Amino acid sequence: MRDFSTIRKDFPILFQEVNDEPLVYLDNAATTQKPTQVLDALRHYYENDNANVHRGVHTLAERATKDYEASREKVRAFINAKETAEVLFTRGTTTGLNWLARSYGDAFIKEGDELVVSYMEHHSNIIPWQQLAQRKGATLRYLPLTDEGFIDMTAAQEIINEKTAIVSLAYVSNVLGVINPIKELAEMAHANNAVMIVDGAQAAPHMTVDVQELDADFFAFSGHKMCGPTGVGVLYGKRQFLEQMEPVEFGGEMIDFVNLYESTWKELPWKFEAGTPNIAGAIALGAAIDYLNEIGMETIHHYEQELVAYVLPKLHEIEGITTYGPQDPEHHTGVIAFNLEGVHPHDVATALDMEGVAVRAGHHCAQPLMNYLNLPATARASFYFYNTKEDADRLIEAIQATKEFFKDGAI
Repeated sequence: MRDFSTIRKDFPILFQEVNDEPLVYLDNAATTQKPTQVLDALRHYYENDNANVHRGVHTLAERATKDYEASREKVRAFINAKETAEVLFTRGTTTGLNWLARSYGDAFIKEGDELVVSYMEHHSNIIPWQQLAQRKGATLRYLPLTDEGFIDMTAAQEIINEKTAIVSLAYVSNVLGVINPIKELAEMAHANNAVMIVDGAQAAPHMTVDVQELDADFFAFSGHKMCGPTGVGVLYGKRQFLEQMEPVEFGGEMIDFVNLYESTWKELPWKFEAGTPNIAGAIALGAAIDYLNEIGMETIHHYEQELVAYVLPKLHEIEGITTYGPQDPEHHTGVIAFNLEGVHPHDVATALDMEGVAVRAGHHCAQPLMNYLNLPATARASFYFYNTKEDADRLIEAIQATKEFFKDGAI
């Protein structure tokens, strides 16, 4: 297990000044920084093994293929899938969810079916289902939230019914910081013969994920939110569903035989991976998984909970601050959305940036949630394991300085 006091040294980007202030990076829900171990894996591939996978018999191609498929096995173990055939490499969570809407959705959804999401979903877990509902004459339904931002489970028992064909929900909200009871919701879905799809983008980087324990039928996540590179992600699916689904993209790599007028596909998982994949990205994602495993996902989760328990009460002490989602730190992940009374979130984020503190401001790709909460936008600070209590203190100090600056209406 790594010592958190030394972990920051693995992230060279953190040791810089922004606007003449030491950087405090608190935009981890958007993307995380990359340790040298992951950067080294990218560099090593391009400097030593750069070749296409699966196609060549020469040494470089064999080495690249070996490392690429070794990463698939690392992913399998990381989420506890039954077999590597259930692990598909994608460009990220968005790609995985779109594949499902186009492949599973177009094949199995019919007129009159109901697709269930919640008001807290990221646009990537809303728009594909909107489009599918329009194509198929299905109905999109939304699970309401409690006052603290949890899914209303009483309402869920009514909304998830015999008409439900798909339930697609975030494991962790990218705005409210809540962890949803996916296993219980999967039980509701399966009791009504619906499939359970999980947006795991904000879960996989921060906590132990066991897709078999959750009984998720599909689970999508992104590499860049878990110390890996951009442009690579994973879609897990149970074999029984993946075997029935058709690919969304066609071309090289995914074919078995091509005739003039018809073609056949390779077996799982390769039938879904058309063209040259992000080989370096997949290999570096494997390095990121090695890095996270060395620290320990339970250790990461507990450390982030300690940070939240430290910073959330301090935020609540600032007059004029409103935070969203659970107010009890025990039920709040490292994603903290907030507003400062009388100051637009974009102005808050700009002012914090002048103090060297990087946060996100806007609707966070969750406009239905903003409308549900009757908000135009929020600021959002999101913590990861390389953040410290000193970072939290800097956030508090920067917010207080921002409040002081704007107190006379100087916008």
